[in-house]
Amino acid sequence: MKTLLARSATLLLLGALSLASAHADDAPKALKDRFSYALGLQIGTDISQMKDKLDANFFIRGIQDQLAGKKLLMTPEEVGKAKEEFQKGMLEEMQKESQSTANKNRSEGELFLAKNKERKGVVSTPSGLQYEILTPGSGPKPKATDTVKVHYQGTLIDGSEFDSSYKRKEPATFPLDRVIPGWTEGLQLMPVGSKYRFFIPSELAYGKRGAPPKIGGDATLQFEVELLEIVK
Repeated sequence: MKTLLARSATLLLLGALSLASAHADDAPKALKDRFSYALGLQIGTDISQMKDKLDANFFIRGIQDQLAGKKLLMTPEEVGKAKEEFQKGMLEEMQKESQSTANKNRSEGELFLAKNKERKGVVSTPSGLQYEILTPGSGPKPKATDTVKVHYQGTLIDGSEFDSSYKRKEPATFPLDRVIPGWTEGLQLMPVGSKYRFFIPSELAYGKRGAPPKIGGDATLQFEVELLEIVK
């Protein structure tokens, strides 16, 4: 937030100097005018997410007073306090929104898993992990200390994809003790050569924090995993 405010303020001061000679109804032709218009578009983009929280009159007045060297309506202390209060309010708002999303994800995930475990072929483990066998395998099973090579696709319970080694056309290789708990547990159930589908509750995935921007807090995840190899 501080970076955004600082960047916007700097651009606005520079832009205001150039925009003074611009004609609102004419397409810009001179370099000064074209640069000024481009800068204005950039400023608009930078602050677009805050437009409902700004008063346009005071916003412009602040720029004009600063550039003209007029007596300011607020002291430096008041300016600092206003910025601090605004940023605090934005942070609280973001936290509330994040918590609301997490609550929704948890509720939907619990309902999904409750229904899913009743499906034929779905197995539930004591931890809450659910899985089904898509393709059996006959190879050895990895241990938690092993490194494995896999192909996988990860989706949310609404089916939207957030990751896929298939799309990258490159298998993933990683130690089993350095991934989410649902993977550490689930892949130890798989023989090499098999393909499983896992349904992973949030506490065995990324928990309350999630993995932004694609995975929200308390999200239940689905993975199709093909175990290719235990890497020696």
